[in-house]
Amino acid sequence: AINSGASYAVVDEKKYQTNDNIILVEEVLSCLQQLATFHRNQLAIPVIALTGSNGKTTTKELIYAVLKQKYNCHATKGNLNNHIGVPLTLLAMKPETEIAVIEMGANHPNEIAQLCEIVLPDYGYITNFGKVHLEGFGSLEGVIQAKTELYRHLLKYNKQVFVNTKDAVQMEKSKTLQRITFVGKNSNYPIAFLSANPNVNLKFFDTEVHSNLIGKYNFLNIATAVAIGQYFDVDVVSIKQGVESYIPANNRSQIIVKGTTKIILDAYNANPNSMEVAIENLAQLTDDKKIAILGDMFEIGDDSMLEHENIAELVSKTKISDVYLIGESFYNTKNNIALKFRSFENFKENFEKENFTNATVLIKASRGMALERILELF
Repeated sequence: AINSGASYAVVDEKKYQTNDNIILVEEVLSCLQQLATFHRNQLAIPVIALTGSNGKTTTKELIYAVLKQKYNCHATKGNLNNHIGVPLTLLAMKPETEIAVIEMGANHPNEIAQLCEIVLPDYGYITNFGKVHLEGFGSLEGVIQAKTELYRHLLKYNKQVFVNTKDAVQMEKSKTLQRITFVGKNSNYPIAFLSANPNVNLKFFDTEVHSNLIGKYNFLNIATAVAIGQYFDVDVVSIKQGVESYIPANNRSQIIVKGTTKIILDAYNANPNSMEVAIENLAQLTDDKKIAILGDMFEIGDDSMLEHENIAELVSKTKISDVYLIGESFYNTKNNIALKFRSFENFKENFEKENFTNATVLIKASRGMALERILELF
C-alpha cells in the first residue's frame, strides 16, 4: 500500500511493522471504527441513521437527493452499510460536509446497536419491518427487536426519530422517544398519496410531486425524504426538484424498454414482503398483458418452503397473464399454473419459445439469482 502511494498503513501483526509509516494497533477493524467515530465527532454535524427491512438504499438516495438541494450532504455510497462500510462512509466525510445520511444494515441481533455506537446518530429512521434475514433473526419479532436497537440508542442519548404514522408497530415502539411524525393528517408533516400507475405521485401542501419511482410501496420512501427535507428547512420547490431528479438504478425498480416490452427490473433483492408488494403493484397496473418472472428468495430460514408456496399462490390468484418461477425453491412449490424452471439456465433454454411482446414484465428475485441476466435475452 505504501509503495502504491499511501502515507501510512495500519496493521495488527507486529511482523509487518517494518518502518515508521506502518502503525501497529491492537486490532485493525476496531481501530477503523474508533477513527470513524472520532472523525464524526470532530465534524459535529447532524447525522441521520437509517435502517429497516426493505427500501433502505432507495430511501437514503431520496433523502440525499432532497438535502443536497440546500446542504453539502454526504451519504452512504451504494449499500456500504455494515461494520466495515459504515466507518468507511463516515471517514469519507469532508471538512465542508454539513449533514450526513448513513445507511445501516444487519442480519443478526446487536449489529444495529454496534453500528449506532460508531455513528452516534442525532436522528434515526426505520423504513419498515419485514421477513428478511430470518436465518439470523429467527422470526419477524426478532427482526423488530433487532431494528429497534436504533430506537433504544436514540432514547439513551436523548436524540430524535422520524416516524411514519401509518406504521402501527413503529408508532408503538417509538412512543417514549422524541418523535418527528409524517404522512398522516395529524402528523408534523402530512403527505398524501395520489397515484402509482406506474410512477408514484404524491402531494404536500399544494405541491404535487411526480417521481421516477414505480410501485405504491415507494410512496413511503419518497414521503420520508419530503418530510426530512421540510424538517431541515429545504424549500418546497427544492424538495420537489430533489425527488423528481432521482432516477433509480442498480436493478432497483428500474423501468427498461426493449422493443415492445416494458421491463420492471427489481432484481437487486427479494424477501416475502417485497415480493408481495411488487406482485400487487404489477397486478394493479392498467396494462393489458402483464408477466411476472420471479426467482428464489434466500436467507429466509426454516419457513423458506412455506414462504415460496405463499408467493406462488399469491401470484397465481392475481390478474397477471403469465408467471415464470425460477430456482429450486419455486420449482418445488405445488403451483401448477406457472411455468417453473430449476435454474436460470433452464429458463434461458426455453426463452425463445415464450412471447414477451407488447407486455409489461416484472423481474424480481434475491441477489444470488442474478436475474438481471434476463435483460441480455431480450
